[in-house]
Amino acid sequence: MSPARARRRRIRLGVLVSGGGTNLQSILDQCRLGKIDAEVAVVISNRPEAFALTRAQRAGVSTGVVSPKDFPDRERFDGRLVEVLREHRVDLVCLAGFMRLLTPGFIRAFPERILNIHPALLPAFPGLEVQRKAVEHGVRFSGCTVHVVDEGCDTGPIVIQAVVPVAPADTADTLAARILKQEHRIYPRAIQLFAEGRIAIEGRVVRVKRAAAKDRALVNPPLADPKRPRPRVKRAARSHKRTR
Repeated sequence: MSPARARRRRIRLGVLVSGGGTNLQSILDQCRLGKIDAEVAVVISNRPEAFALTRAQRAGVSTGVVSPKDFPDRERFDGRLVEVLREHRVDLVCLAGFMRLLTPGFIRAFPERILNIHPALLPAFPGLEVQRKAVEHGVRFSGCTVHVVDEGCDTGPIVIQAVVPVAPADTADTLAARILKQEHRIYPRAIQLFAEGRIAIEGRVVRVKRAAAKDRALVNPPLADPKRPRPRVKRAARSHKRTR
């Protein structure tokens, strides 16, 4: 670790989950390995059976369950989430498979400090069942997006994206598995960019300081067919008979 990274304060993360928590696991792993300047301060779920809570407990992270059944409306439910996150002095809120829309009050409590991971190349295919939609539309590429959360549904400024090809034989499940591998790569990267103070939001655009995109195009199917190996020509066996 460089001296600059050793001096940098580790930001405190609050992660909201609803399911298995594979993205949470990637964040926990990168924190443990020192690859990102962050620590998970608390993991909160709206579902007590979510396996993500078990992942957090195994990592020694505080957990909590806030059930919407215990509140008369979304605003009070979100208000309790805000209270718990503030109790743990959270700097950045990360949604990792949190299957609820946040209210404007929650967004205002953490302005430009909420990230979400979405398994599509936004602004295409917001919402649910996006891998199925990508396959049904016959797109050649799909991927995943980390974006800043605003008051819309998957409409916030884009921080980072990863692209994967869609194969002719893909199903929603096979495409989802390929995308998930990239989700585990780009979510920790987005958190690190935030921790380093390199994210600047200008309207709908996120400027990442000291980042340059490579001028490289992706084409699917390829512009040229792969070269086929030439068939091997069998040579006639030489005769070793002696003539007299």
